[in-house]
Amino acid sequence: MQWYQRKLILSPKSRGFHLITRDILKQIPEIVDIQIGFLQAFLQHTSASISLNENADPDVRVDMETAVNHICPEDMPFIHTCEGSDDMPAHVKSSLIGCQLMVPISEGELALGTWQGVYLCEHRNQGGPRRLVLTVFGQPYQP
Repeated sequence: MQWYQRKLILSPKSRGFHLITRDILKQIPEIVDIQIGFLQAFLQHTSASISLNENADPDVRVDMETAVNHICPEDMPFIHTCEGSDDMPAHVKSSLIGCQLMVPISEGELALGTWQGVYLCEHRNQGGPRRLVLTVFGQPYQP
């Protein structure tokens, strides 16, 4: 069994859903050495999330932002408002979508579906840099 772990710091993103699959692959290239295994991606924040979804049509990212804002709008009567009107809705959205993913690795590649990509879901208007811990574990190729 082989293990690799890297930290990825993403530059600040605007509010919305952003594809980060390439950023992940660039940060942990050892994936190509794994015949069968997993990538675990953990986002170290409570006001953003990560998700798998369509990576082809950018309209999906816009529609996802629209949908989560409908589920948890900023004008709800929240008590926790000291960090701005977008903060508490961001915490709710983060809890609903989640802060970690487990993606299979097969033959040195992420075993994503044809139209799947990893999203950073930025729920704050100005969230700042976001940190991910990327852990790859699995069986390396056998000679």
